[in-house]
Amino acid sequence: MSKNKKDSKKKKKTRMAMEENNISHSDIKQRNKEKLDKKFYEKELVKLQVELVKLQEWIKEKGLKVVVIFEGRDAAGKGGVIKRITQRLNPRICRVVALATPTEREKTQWYFQRYVAHLPAAGEMVLFDRSWYNRAGVERVMGYCSNEEYEEFLRTCPEFERMLIRSGIILIKYWFSVSDEEQEKRFQARIDDPTKRWKLSPMDLASREKWLEYSEAKDEMFKYTDLKNAVWYVVEADDKKRARLNCIHHLLSIIPYEDLTPEPITLPPRKDSKAYIRPPITDQTFVPEVY
Repeated sequence: MSKNKKDSKKKKKTRMAMEENNISHSDIKQRNKEKLDKKFYEKELVKLQVELVKLQEWIKEKGLKVVVIFEGRDAAGKGGVIKRITQRLNPRICRVVALATPTEREKTQWYFQRYVAHLPAAGEMVLFDRSWYNRAGVERVMGYCSNEEYEEFLRTCPEFERMLIRSGIILIKYWFSVSDEEQEKRFQARIDDPTKRWKLSPMDLASREKWLEYSEAKDEMFKYTDLKNAVWYVVEADDKKRARLNCIHHLLSIIPYEDLTPEPITLPPRKDSKAYIRPPITDQTFVPEVY
């Protein structure tokens, strides 16, 4: 079956599923306009984070190797959901990889080489805040790679991901979708808030001028890399809170796990320390109590 026929079949299947549940894109947009109750959001988030801890213990116990990729437009909410996922997890088991611009040396390496170094060992989950898909996105749109390098990426990436999966890695890919209007609001919020202004880079500003080019690049990327065993899961992200809950809920549904939460621990009594004489407290340097 040709690629176009596969894409058409996939789109038809998605449309039928939405119709069966009486869901349309307009329904989603309308629902996202309805503000999610803060107390409900916080309650659901805690419930999901408890489940993430259970998943973490399962990954550790079974020696699973999990890679989760987060991609999407600037200000789409990738960092927000990553922060909520890792908030209560052990950083030795679940770690975040957010690579900076490649060095001159790295630019001469095989493109995937610097990402391979960060792949998980048994019992680990790695969250990529942007990934090797930089080549199909920002590098393509901003002209940081040649046409030959881009075309080679599209040929190599599916094989690279199949190789990861054959090696035993569980690969999960999320694309955070945000509208032009919502992205504009978030950019403006970052400008207005001194604590968020660092998030706006010259690259973010340049992306505003190339909205259409980024859309075309994303569609082309999906055409080649939305694979049967490495599907792109699209997260509607105009509503940050809904996007976080939906993404975490979906992540938990992808990996079957059991509750391995340890039983409550009884703390042993302290030993008698009367024989030990501590040095004078004046020998220590304390932080000033300003508050």
